[in-house]
Amino acid sequence: MRSHLPGALLIVGAIMTACSPEPATPKASGEDDGKLSVYVVNYPLLYFAERIGGDAVGVEFPLPADIDPAFWEPSPESIVPFQQADVILLNGAGYARWVEKVSLPETKLVDTSKSFATRFLQVEDAVKHSHGPQGEHSHAGTAFTTWLDPTLALEQAGAVRTALVNLRPQHEAAFAKGFTALERDLLDLDKRLQATVARDPKKPLVGSHPVYQYLARRYGLNLRSVHWEPDSAPDEKMWKELQKLLESHPAKWMLWEGPPLGETIDKLERLGVRSTVFAPCGNVPEKGDFLSVLRNNARNLEAVFAEEGSY
Repeated sequence: MRSHLPGALLIVGAIMTACSPEPATPKASGEDDGKLSVYVVNYPLLYFAERIGGDAVGVEFPLPADIDPAFWEPSPESIVPFQQADVILLNGAGYARWVEKVSLPETKLVDTSKSFATRFLQVEDAVKHSHGPQGEHSHAGTAFTTWLDPTLALEQAGAVRTALVNLRPQHEAAFAKGFTALERDLLDLDKRLQATVARDPKKPLVGSHPVYQYLARRYGLNLRSVHWEPDSAPDEKMWKELQKLLESHPAKWMLWEGPPLGETIDKLERLGVRSTVFAPCGNVPEKGDFLSVLRNNARNLEAVFAEEGSY
């Protein structure tokens, strides 16, 4: 079940580091066969937990649909269910910093990106900006959309499986089956994206937002990013910055987190830049699920790389 509790700009509890200790001590087979209460900090982790855990888990992601989970500031009431969960799945990489500011049971925290912490990327040239009800924020620090590299997403899914097996070892075979099916889907997606970019790896692209770092590294994308929002019209300064960027980086396509405004699309096209969506899918999508959104992203990228051009 997915619940949606209201977010607010309040933080509760004592400050503590959200490290990633070993998951809770395994329970003996048959000791507790009820559904595991799993709370997550973003939608990809919800998807992984449901694919792997199946009927043995109840996964909760208590965020409003119009909030970016990376910058959510929960109310005290929103934190209570997290404290009562059997396990709390974290994305790591500096994602959901509210976790570092509240009191959560340390033994229940699982940092799903811990295995590749030495491979984290840093955000370059981050600026403060605002979008949505969460207000002004910055992407400075560690890049956190790790799951856009399917191989890293697979490592995160592996951490989810380990956490579930530790708490319900009697379901290990079922969890392994769910993980194997998810692994196949993620690796198929990875092969598809590799083949797409291999057609023209030097093709210059622009990202509308600094969220594609792990995607770019995995596939060697020749990508530079600006700080635009799909639901806001860029101001004159932003247009001038883009035009300057295009002088040294002659991109013909811009990747967007969501569909941009029609007026923005039109003005970009007058500059010779077309638009396509590559959704990060940090929150629950309006249609489909994590895998269908990423497959649609792959189709959009295939259209970009199918177009030949000089630069």
